Amino acid sequence: MKIGFIVNDIKTEETGYTTSRLAVTAINLGHEVWSMGVGDLAYDADEKIRARALGVSKKKYANSEAYLRELQSSKAVQTRITVDDLDVVLLRNDPSTDANTRPWATSAAIQFGRIAMRHGVIVLNDPNGLARAASKMYFQTFPEEVRPKTIITRDRDEIKAFAKEQNDTIVLKPLQGSGGESVFLVRKDDVPNLNQMIDAVSRSGYVIAQEYLPAAAEGDMRLFLMNGQPLRHKGKYAAFRRVRTGGDMRSNIHAGGKLQKAEVDGTALRIAEIVRPRIVQDGMFLVGLDIVGDKLMEINVFSPGGLGSAQKFEGVNFNQAVIHALERKVQYMEFYRRNFDNVEMSTL
Repeated sequence: MKIGFIVNDIKTEETGYTTSRLAVTAINLGHEVWSMGVGDLAYDADEKIRARALGVSKKKYANSEAYLRELQSSKAVQTRITVDDLDVVLLRNDPSTDANTRPWATSAAIQFGRIAMRHGVIVLNDPNGLARAASKMYFQTFPEEVRPKTIITRDRDEIKAFAKEQNDTIVLKPLQGSGGESVFLVRKDDVPNLNQMIDAVSRSGYVIAQEYLPAAAEGDMRLFLMNGQPLRHKGKYAAFRRVRTGGDMRSNIHAGGKLQKAEVDGTALRIAEIVRPRIVQDGMFLVGLDIVGDKLMEINVFSPGGLGSAQKFEGVNFNQAVIHALERKVQYMEFYRRNFDNVEMSTL
């Protein structure tokens, strides 16, 4: 299997990233792996997608650290590949990372991925589905039953009225962005400063005002879905908990959150079942659900990370399950002579 990983920039990849773990797993299973940044893609005069790509020379690596050390060094294999000749392309770039510094890069992988699809390359997650999920507004297309009460606006008065309806306790965050940046928990004592909070969030555009879920004090669970189903390998679910520390309401790891083992119960599985139809319809192969209590806080479809954290607690290499799933898709495409709808193949 020839597999390509499109990331924001190869130089900024880290050993703990799920992308690096997937790449080294694929190599160790005997597959050909190429990595390329968003800025390395090109559309040539013969209507083929090509890219300046990096690979590695060895057939086995002890871990993702050894693999990435070579990939980011002068020892890396550098060549210009024809993306259309690959079997699978994984879009593992996060558009929000480039939103401020490289706005041209936010949708580039999606656009090039669409063209590559025409020649029978399996592109995951499906580019058209990712285009629909380009902002947090996508979250509002899922059933209300699994979402916190929410308004999205730039109007101060509407946000203040919503806060009053929610007993002056809400969460404010930008419609664009990720990782807990510019997220505020507004309590009754904070209402006098609400205007300043709204101004801080609205600098990035629209403001999401959301009901506060008391269960958030206990952190959240990330549960992975693959092919529209909870990712389970050797009887273990790919999931972990993130618990906030101190007075910071955010449980994101880089915001100070701590990791714990997750207990995937009936509530989490019910949420996964409710969102499954939309996930399948939009061709989302690998997704991370962030669950608080009995509600869904976020759906991560762009480069969802944390498989290594799930492995740490469950003792199972979930990356192998992902690569094996890709192998099956490539086999299906061989049966159908690379002539099968990408969105349907995404979750088969």
